[in-house]
Amino acid sequence: MTSASRYTYLGPEGTFTEAALRTLPEAATRALVPMISVPAALDAVRVGEAAGSLVPIENSVEGGVTSTVDELATGRPLMIYREVLLPIAFALLVRPGTALEDVKTVTGHPVAQPQVRGWLGKHLPEAVWESAASNADGARLVQEGRYDAAFAGEFAAATYGLTPLVTGIHDADNATTRFVLVGRPARPAAPTGADKTSVVLWLRDDHPGALLDVLQEFATCGVNLTRIESRPTGRGIGQYCFSVDCEGHVSDRRVGEALMGLRRLCSDVRYLGSYPRADQVRPVVGEGTRDEDFLTAADWLTRCLDGRPGPL
Repeated sequence: MTSASRYTYLGPEGTFTEAALRTLPEAATRALVPMISVPAALDAVRVGEAAGSLVPIENSVEGGVTSTVDELATGRPLMIYREVLLPIAFALLVRPGTALEDVKTVTGHPVAQPQVRGWLGKHLPEAVWESAASNADGARLVQEGRYDAAFAGEFAAATYGLTPLVTGIHDADNATTRFVLVGRPARPAAPTGADKTSVVLWLRDDHPGALLDVLQEFATCGVNLTRIESRPTGRGIGQYCFSVDCEGHVSDRRVGEALMGLRRLCSDVRYLGSYPRADQVRPVVGEGTRDEDFLTAADWLTRCLDGRPGPL
């Protein structure tokens, strides 16, 4: 089996990540390899053992998945090539014969807990929660008798010989997790018109309005942000970098201009890729920030340098 034929994902088998990965057409022609953690899944790509890895990066209830955000910000560079949006609803998986009143301990991925907290408080207020490496790993631990129940996808029940005691559990309607397919750095895919660009930014210094300076680069170029999240750099209290997703492709003039401005302002900018939006939503591009507007402005500047500053 060659590395080009392998995709890794946050395992073990039966995770929502695996379910999301299987929605990609190319997954049908790859060997899908579960890994114990997000860092392990991404490191397999870094060292050339896999062509790509699908990992969770954002949840509509809990926000960013910090293990993924931090891994993409540090270590050998990687790039995002695809994203997948997966609606999330949990099932309470138990060993056959277990009744709801028998459940005293429950487990699941830490990101799952905020999504089922209300249901737990109503139906299992005395149950003790213990986190697992993934929801599927929680199902495995229930299979082994370590816990009474696990919150996982209903599809994981058959894999671990468990019974879905309750299904369709979610505190928030339309709960969704966003996953990204990550590979080694290469030329980004051609723009589709409904794209997203991701970067990590390190401020040059701490001063009043430093973050505002960054945001103004996006605003001036007419680039809308879809996510911004601060993460500690590990260099001391108050030292943060910013993980940012924005609308558009790096080849769009407004996005390219914004990124060049950020590279001037910031001590470092890590480009994480431009890729198609899973929801296929096209940005609203205002007058003055269209590609032709930037080209017209550049042509005007050239005319000024040539001594021809008159109207075009």
